Amino acid sequence: MTRTFTRWWRRAAFTLSLVLLLAGPAVAQKINVVTTIPDLADITRQIGKERVAVESLTLGVRDIHAIQVKPSMVTRLNRADAVVLMGLSLEHAFLPALLDVAANPRISRGGIGHIDTSSGVVPLGPPATLSRKGGDVHPSGNPHYNLDPVLGKLIARNIAEGLSKAHGEHRAFFMKNLQAYTAELDRRIPEWERMARGLNGVQFVSYHDNWVYFAKRYGMRLFGTLEVAAGIGPTPAHIVQLVERMKAARVPLVVYGTYPSRLPRRVAREVGATVVPLPLYVGGRTGVDTYFKLIDYLVTRLSNAVRQ
Repeated sequence: MTRTFTRWWRRAAFTLSLVLLLAGPAVAQKINVVTTIPDLADITRQIGKERVAVESLTLGVRDIHAIQVKPSMVTRLNRADAVVLMGLSLEHAFLPALLDVAANPRISRGGIGHIDTSSGVVPLGPPATLSRKGGDVHPSGNPHYNLDPVLGKLIARNIAEGLSKAHGEHRAFFMKNLQAYTAELDRRIPEWERMARGLNGVQFVSYHDNWVYFAKRYGMRLFGTLEVAAGIGPTPAHIVQLVERMKAARVPLVVYGTYPSRLPRRVAREVGATVVPLPLYVGGRTGVDTYFKLIDYLVTRLSNAVRQ
């Protein structure tokens, strides 16, 4: 009886070992990644595929500058193998405090799983001074570089390199997926540029200064913002002056993202401009559920608005 059981146990152990060997990564524990915005979540999924489980701390319909911190965020970060962030102080209002409370050395600043996708970005609009009179100042420059698809390639590379640093056994897999992803971006970028030809030189007003990277990529010109300064809301005096200047310059577009629509629509109506609600992040509109779809939506919607 003992020998029979021993033979059975050896066969079972051999079978289990064979299953694990053949299954490989399919049965391995997934790398748990938390991102700060949905754009980074989508790109991380394209790089990590089935070997990652990805969650975003924020939704595409929310203002990143006014995120409500929740206990569940701490739990997710405490369990994470990696955190992927935009950097350039975009998340300064919530992420540092969350990381402190989460007490996860792997993803804290300087940790092997702390992946800042702004590495290599040349920031636009660095402030001349750091005075609070200038609003919600980002010391290193404007952090909304996700809206430039050329910089989307850099985001993808930083994610792939970051995941590879923390999980070197998967490096070849991540780099293969990176190559495929950037090849698809390289295919789409010239098409977006062709679609956006009509945007070159077009002036626009936005609610917040979210659009400088997109504008630079496609030749648009930011005329002003409805906010007095970043994070400082509109005042009656500022709006009166802005409307008069817009009338004189015949500014054709008013765009806004995750902000209330009432003021942008009123300003557009007063100056005879077209108001264009736009998503700032993946998930900001129904159906805009990937980074590719986000850029495609922005280029198409603005190009159509200019032709109206």
